[in-house]
Amino acid sequence: MVFYLKHTCHAALLALGLLAGSHALAGGPPPKYPVADIPGSLRENAHAVVRLSDETLLVKSAGRTIETVRRAITILDEAGAHHAQELVYYDQLSSVSYLRGSAYAADGRLLRTLKASEIGDISLSDGFSLASDGRGRVADLRQPVYPYTVEFEYEVNSTNTLFYSTWQPQAQEQLSVEQATFRVLTPTELPLRYQERDLPAGTAAARTSVSAALQRYEWQVRNLAAVEQEPDGPPVGETTPVVFTAPTQFEVQGHVGTFTTWQALGLWNYQLNAGRDELPPAVQEKIRALVQGETDERARIRKVYEWLQANTRYISVQLGIGGWQTYPATSVAATGYGDCKALTNYCQALLKTAGITGYSALVRANKEDIRTEFPSQQFNHVVLCVPLQKSAKPDTVWLECTNQTNPFGYMSSFTGNRHALLVTPQGGRMVRTPQYTAADNRRERLADVYLDAQGSATATIRTRRSGLEQDDYEGMAGSRNLADQKKALAEHLPLANFSISKLSYTQDRRAAVPVITETLGLTLPGWASVSGRRAFVTPNLLSRWHALPATVGERRTPIWLENAFSYADTVRIHVPAGFKPENLPAPVQLSTAFGTYSSQVQAQADGTLLYVRRLLMPRTRFPRTEYPAYQDFRRRISAADKAQIVLLKTDA
Repeated sequence: MVFYLKHTCHAALLALGLLAGSHALAGGPPPKYPVADIPGSLRENAHAVVRLSDETLLVKSAGRTIETVRRAITILDEAGAHHAQELVYYDQLSSVSYLRGSAYAADGRLLRTLKASEIGDISLSDGFSLASDGRGRVADLRQPVYPYTVEFEYEVNSTNTLFYSTWQPQAQEQLSVEQATFRVLTPTELPLRYQERDLPAGTAAARTSVSAALQRYEWQVRNLAAVEQEPDGPPVGETTPVVFTAPTQFEVQGHVGTFTTWQALGLWNYQLNAGRDELPPAVQEKIRALVQGETDERARIRKVYEWLQANTRYISVQLGIGGWQTYPATSVAATGYGDCKALTNYCQALLKTAGITGYSALVRANKEDIRTEFPSQQFNHVVLCVPLQKSAKPDTVWLECTNQTNPFGYMSSFTGNRHALLVTPQGGRMVRTPQYTAADNRRERLADVYLDAQGSATATIRTRRSGLEQDDYEGMAGSRNLADQKKALAEHLPLANFSISKLSYTQDRRAAVPVITETLGLTLPGWASVSGRRAFVTPNLLSRWHALPATVGERRTPIWLENAFSYADTVRIHVPAGFKPENLPAPVQLSTAFGTYSSQVQAQADGTLLYVRRLLMPRTRFPRTEYPAYQDFRRRISAADKAQIVLLKTDA
């Protein structure tokens, strides 16, 4: 899998004659990119400004491309300093012809030129990708005094045409763009496939014929003001100008394919990996013995999967075409390890021995979902999809084969709630991975708080988390070091003054979705505010939501509520002797398209106060025009979460 891990904003070619500033400094070369030339509108709310950017993709043939990039960017402050670092990806199928760079002072004076000895070379393996033989050439031109400008240029030759360039001149927030250009030159018999998104009005591909044999496509943007990520909005990279490109025909180390449909891409993957699922006789005998007598289809799959987890481990070993072609199942059987493709192929072969058919599925893990309307290579991971044949109603088991501890059938936030390309003998077919709903993603908390007359308290809290709600705690629960567990949890607790007296975790991995139960003891000095004969208590102990910040001007992006969840909090407050409630908060009930919320406090016969809070949020999206209503919903929740109980001392 090839990822071009690079900045997408690059400086324009000098040949275009667009360098800012023409006056020469005394005794030196003409200044380049003086900061004074930047329009005020592009400095506003920006940490960096792309001065000039030019990127060219030259398609030499179905099996070779050359990418040429030049980029100049002015760094305005420390928050923009990362733009002064460049990383150029390469692997077994590509090479970096050159990487050059220079830094300029605010007035355009040349400060320094990058030396060859300063260019590093690092591994870019990410631990799960289809291909991890990736490496990067890295350069760092950060300067101690702001503002300054850096200019990089590089060229990459590739024999992997599965991937064409993605042009996104404004991929990050608080980055403005003065001018950026992208062009593709391709043979007439290899027409470019592309998809435009969020381009400024009036911007479109300019297509011309360079010659009878060569076509040119070009895009250009100017004066893009910096933007910010908005609360509960999409990432900036999902809402700023972008052009996705892809080939109609590609070739990787002699393996030719077409890219016009998902079916064609899936067929290429199937044919590339066909015949690599043969198992040694000894392994086949073990699997047959393992499932002997087990008639339940799901139980047979579980036994095979758990055997796989106990007898294999993940290791990235693929090179070149090995990024997409699996190691044979016999290799995994002999060594006990493999990458995501190899382990998925091995599990598929094991299930086949057990009389069960599974299919590899390509998925984009740990990132935004793919663009289903634009067939192209957008995947970085492989999982196994097993349709149940004997189920009373259609059902499917999904298996993550690279993880030795992953609960059976659970995809987590890593690959859940996504589209995947099912690889079958008939070709590719788009399917959905498991969708985790509010009924799956639950957090249920029961707390007993013992308050004393001085306002301090101790609390015993039991929290049950399931589905996506437990994902962030799975690693914490697996830690054997109690001190590390306490430190990690303390960072999540919304309390100003506390100490953890007790902490333990239990896990249920055999539930339909995994469950983690946390038992927590807290000491809470000054939890209640005491004034004279009264004590003021906020019964919402750990689940307070804040109101959203006020917007300046009109909302730019839609509202994205990407994960559904259900929260239930019950807090029993044990009131100290001599105190009784003088005032209880009014019950609150909110029911909107954004979600439902309720909270109330009741006095119990035994003198305790019972606080109950419920919040259910859907997985959905709303247009930006709904933001004022969403703000109001969040504001009302925040106000309810801050509501206080007033206790009155009666024995004074």
